[in-house]
Amino acid sequence: MLTKAFIPYGGYYSSPFARWQGSMASAHAIKLAAATSKRWFTQKNWEPLNIDYVFLGMTIGQPQWFYGSPWAAALIGAENSPGMLITQACSTSTTCVFQAAAGIDNGLYENTYCLMGDRASNGPHTIWPNPGGPGGEVLAENWMMDNFNRDPWAKGAMIQTAENVSQEVGVTREQCDAVALRRYQQYEDALADDRAFQKRYMFPVEIQVSRKKTITVEADEGIMPTTAEGLAGLRPVLPDGVHTFGAQTHPADGHCGIAVTTREKAKELSADPGTEIQVVSYGYARAKKGFMAMAVVPAAQMALENAGIGIGDVKVIKTHNPFAANDIYMADQLGIDVNGFNNYGSSLIYGHPQAPTAGRAIIEGIEETVMAGGGYLLFAGCAAGDTGGALVLKVD
Repeated sequence: MLTKAFIPYGGYYSSPFARWQGSMASAHAIKLAAATSKRWFTQKNWEPLNIDYVFLGMTIGQPQWFYGSPWAAALIGAENSPGMLITQACSTSTTCVFQAAAGIDNGLYENTYCLMGDRASNGPHTIWPNPGGPGGEVLAENWMMDNFNRDPWAKGAMIQTAENVSQEVGVTREQCDAVALRRYQQYEDALADDRAFQKRYMFPVEIQVSRKKTITVEADEGIMPTTAEGLAGLRPVLPDGVHTFGAQTHPADGHCGIAVTTREKAKELSADPGTEIQVVSYGYARAKKGFMAMAVVPAAQMALENAGIGIGDVKVIKTHNPFAANDIYMADQLGIDVNGFNNYGSSLIYGHPQAPTAGRAIIEGIEETVMAGGGYLLFAGCAAGDTGGALVLKVD
């Protein structure tokens, strides 16, 4: 259990998530995330030079990301801050926040910043020399698509892991469609009253298209209107599978930032010093080969155990759910209502830019917990390689 790491209320933001090959498709992910953070810091009157350490979470390479975290820190204005690059697929944000919190807890840092961003659009294509190949042919990889479509250990595509779990435990097409519709309806709640919920945490992105033209992205792009009839009419992605494109997530672009600091500093920086957000515990797990959705449950259970609480003590639950079966399996194993969590949105609906996905869910969970009067927040999600990560936060 962690006891000394806190997040200032309002000390976080998420960009809108843009559809694949949409408004953010050509923007350098490090430069764009840093520029947005710099504008956000300016709006909050925060001094970037006060940051001790920057955790840059990113999973899809960008030009010169060898310099990743120190470069991002300098672009934000934290020119004296070192840092590290963390890349752990869909668990990247979870790990960034935990590593920052652990450093605060043991006194290594006092004021850290976690910046998570990815551009799934226009991903890099990597080549390696192959001297033994015929004619010196190179080895090539489409960084994103080749990895989405084939786990080198389990040998299958990401969606195959969800279908494996569904087949083993009896998840049906009808269940997946019902969860997809419910998640869309929950997302619509975040759009009510002129997007009142999203405006609690979402910060607009400015993208320079040319020397004379800049566009502003203020809301999510690429959300597909969803109805029961529309879902029923879709074909499964895999033959005899239970997931359609309506019951799985989609690639996206975006970023988010979360400050993790001491209790005293959090009070100083908080938009409401009377609201405390404590990072309490972390959990991790790895499921059997090719069954990624199963890893979320033991990760969540570890985080709960490390926090000294049970699932019944949790006020708000958020998940990274790239496939509907993830939430169905988790709800069944933990004995909770699958319709009762992921209020106001989830990656199943607004997309999955990889590194910032969990971060946005955590931020949304904080805001929902505040609205509910405080309590424990559990975030849990799967990640590539049949792994999972989870965090427990407490809002007072």
